[in-house]
Amino acid sequence: MNQKPSAAFIGASWVALGVGIIGYLVGLWRAEMLLNEKGYYFTVLMYGLFSVVSVQKSVRDRLEGIPVTDLYYGLSWFSTILAIVLLAVGLWNASLLPSEKGFYAFAFLLAMFGAIAVQKNTRDSQSTSKEEV
Repeated sequence: MNQKPSAAFIGASWVALGVGIIGYLVGLWRAEMLLNEKGYYFTVLMYGLFSVVSVQKSVRDRLEGIPVTDLYYGLSWFSTILAIVLLAVGLWNASLLPSEKGFYAFAFLLAMFGAIAVQKNTRDSQSTSKEEV
């Protein structure tokens, strides 16, 4: 089941993560919103990235028979859903153009996907390295 990911998939994962994060942050940097709003959106991004990595790790641990408590598993899923809801509520109530709202939503989701894929690739690469030794 453990197969080393291809260089193309590893590269595409890092590109997705980088483009999502950089796009989102450049959008925040250039946005004409109050500093506290920028802080809110930045915190939601960081929280979301951490939570999806936590979900990926706990799901993978369970598949590999590594014990993960139900509490941690549930909290990681709850955190991921909460991060998405917090972004959605923030964008819903923001006085931004619809195109700006869409930009933040898609950059956020791209960054989250990239974080999951990079975590998966890292885990796959480490597990295949251990098997080769």
